[in-house]
Amino acid sequence: MQPDKAIIRIKNLRLRTYIGINPDEVKNKQDVVINVVIEYCDDKARQSDNMDDALNYRTITKRIIPLVEDNRFFLLEKLTQDVLDIASEHPWVERASVEIDKPHALRFADSVSLQLSFERDV
Repeated sequence: MQPDKAIIRIKNLRLRTYIGINPDEVKNKQDVVINVVIEYCDDKARQSDNMDDALNYRTITKRIIPLVEDNRFFLLEKLTQDVLDIASEHPWVERASVEIDKPHALRFADSVSLQLSFERDV
């Protein structure tokens, strides 16, 4: 029988950081919107109802927030990779993806986003 999978979605985490290479981007923090998807086997958590048997999305989010808010990034690729590293570091994580939007990055667009994914080799 195939193990059960859980998908955790952290939706629209709105943070501010220094992101970009233009003079005003280097000088001023900008909004970013972060979406994280994490897939893991949750067999034990479903049976036990014990937090030790589940991935704690609050702990993951509490690690993402200072990473984003307390650092400077030239590239959206680097910021996205750093968030993906946190989302995928637990050994139970089988797949993860992170998409980060940079609102108002282009004059005639709502935002520019970048998405990166991780899949654990089994």
